[in-house]
Order: sequence, then structure tokens, then C-alpha cells
Amino acid sequence: MKTVDFKHARGPDRLRVYAIGDVHGRLDLLQEMHRRIQAENEKSPPFDWVIVHLGDYVDRGPDSKGVLDLLVSAQKKTHRMLAITGNHDIGFLEFLATGAPNGMFAHNGGRQTALSYGVSIDFNDLGSVAAGRNALLDAVPPGHIEFLRGLKRSMIFGDFFFCHAGIHPSVDLDRQDPEDLVWIREQFLGEPRLYPKVIIHGHTPVTDVEIRPNRVNLDTGAVFSGRLSAIAIDAENKFLLEAL
Repeated sequence: MKTVDFKHARGPDRLRVYAIGDVHGRLDLLQEMHRRIQAENEKSPPFDWVIVHLGDYVDRGPDSKGVLDLLVSAQKKTHRMLAITGNHDIGFLEFLATGAPNGMFAHNGGRQTALSYGVSIDFNDLGSVAAGRNALLDAVPPGHIEFLRGLKRSMIFGDFFFCHAGIHPSVDLDRQDPEDLVWIREQFLGEPRLYPKVIIHGHTPVTDVEIRPNRVNLDTGAVFSGRLSAIAIDAENKFLLEAL
């Protein structure tokens, strides 16, 4: 099996690929990152470009609705704004579908997501959970639900494989379990072996962007650190961007 390491990995010819880590409701940082990317493109115009957003658009931060508004609007304007799903995005859809009071959404920042839509939910009160879920169903635009439902779990550009959490090291890239792509941690993070592609991911917060021979972790905990991180891949050249 042919493998590649980060140093020698290349992006597609004539296409600059940006990837942005976990946003978690920090609309301000996402807007700033888009401005940084625009400035890079103006400073050094690529033949063409795309942005891959690595998931976890909602929960914990103050403006999940605003983040989804931005992404939905951007995708209508250009084919260059790409997005894959994260476990929090899936958890949001699951809560809207089931109203589960003890699921991912309830215990991992869903209250802030609901507030961004003008809905207050006390997840310790079953009546409030049921009423809040119904209010959210009315408040969340159909376009947001359509966007989240349509998100892929991975993408490939050149020598790079993009997903939210990582991959199972023992499984071929085209046979990955969809759950691993949004949830995996220890088995993946501790694995030193090289893969056919370098994995670009988020999901596990780190203090600084983590660049390993086989993977790059872009989740610098934007909602806690106030730092949103991205990578630009332009043929053999790679460089990092940060929004503060």
C-alpha cells in the first residue's frame, strides 16, 4: 500500500484548499477567518480555491444560528464553500428529531444553540425539554436542517483526506465506519503509521495546531481559546492561518 507523509503530501494542481477547524457557534471567528482567507487570495491569487469546514458548527458558543446562516448563504453563492459534518451537528439533528433529554445535544452545549434561535431550554426539566424542542422546530429555518442533513462525512483533495474526528487506522479509507469519522479519538490519535492520505481533522481540542506525519489536528478550541485555526494547501506548499 502506497503511503504519504505530511512533508511530501501535495494538494491538487491549480486548486488551493483551505480547511477550518471546529467553530462551535463562534460566528465572529468564522467571519474573521473568511476575511483572512480572502486577504490571502488577494495577496497571492490562486488559479482556484475551496474552503473545507470540518464540522461542529453548533453548541457551546454564542451564535450557532449565525454560523449556519453564514454557511447556508455562502453555499448558495459559491461552490467553493464546502462543509462536512461533526458529531455536534448530528446531535442537533437528533434532538430535533427525538427531543431526547439526555442525548449529545442536551449535555454538550445545546442550551447555547437553542438560545441562539431565541429558545430557552432547561434540560433538567422534562417539560421544558419537550416545549423547547417544539419551539426549536418552529424557530430553526428549514434551510438549516436541509444543510445539516446534506453534509458529507469526508472529502478527499490530492494527498489529503478531510473528516471531522479521524479514521480507524486498520480500515481502508473508502470503508470507514461513518461513526468513526465523527467520533474516534484514542485509536486514531495515538497511531503513528502512515496512510494513503494525510488526515486533516478536528474534534479533539489542542492548544496549538498539531502537525504529525500522518495527520493534522485543526481544533484549537475556538469556543474556549478564542482562536480558530485553518490550514492552506497549495500544491506542495502548506501554511497555517489563525483568527482571533
